[in-house]
Amino acid sequence: MKVIIFCGLLLLTVLACNSEKKIQTTALNGATPILYKGFQLKPGDILFQDSDCGPFCESIEKVTFGFQGSKFSHVGMLIPKGKAEFVVIEAVTKGVVETSLDSFFHRSFDEMNRSKVVVGRLKTEHKHLIPKAVDFSKSKLGLAYDDVFDISNDKYYCSELIYDAFKYSNNNEPIFQLQQMTYKDPETDRIFPIWENYFKALNVSIPEGELGLNPGGMSISPYIEIVHFYGRPQGFKGQVNE
Repeated sequence: MKVIIFCGLLLLTVLACNSEKKIQTTALNGATPILYKGFQLKPGDILFQDSDCGPFCESIEKVTFGFQGSKFSHVGMLIPKGKAEFVVIEAVTKGVVETSLDSFFHRSFDEMNRSKVVVGRLKTEHKHLIPKAVDFSKSKLGLAYDDVFDISNDKYYCSELIYDAFKYSNNNEPIFQLQQMTYKDPETDRIFPIWENYFKALNVSIPEGELGLNPGGMSISPYIEIVHFYGRPQGFKGQVNE
């Protein structure tokens, strides 16, 4: 089944890029949690987000599906910073950056004013992968955003950063599945106009059929489990935690 990469094209999001020296992996062994908005988050948690971004998101929602139908357009990972602080590492238009929890969680809200963020967590048998994945992602701070969604270059879009981090930590074996990308409207079998204009502005060919991945597909990986809903993403068919 074809899918489309998005990564939250948080196209107008402006985030500060903060470099941080490499952490010691031993600090993660205990998976010290942090209570945030009533739920215990842990280092290595994968934060799936339903972003509100107009036509881009609308085109994504027609062709991508996540956990129980959820429409995810962005993803980041919770990492520790220093002794008591936690941040989200993510790839956005400014590049690979660290973002405060408050900034990340205040981007989009459901009809009950809850953050449209869903927490994925590696299953117990795979949690040993987290320390190296965190180290890998932190080593990429400051690298440019991959605006052409090329899985083989030295830039990163949101899904690609998390994909490569856990592939590295798993002895170069991926835990998320690459699939063929599509930028076509399933109703017309034509490229969405928003994507035609986007790639035309970049003066590159539309990477139709190239391999990549998106947050929705990542959310159904057998390596992780969905452990908490802060809010209801579009398309979700289940019950949100109260």
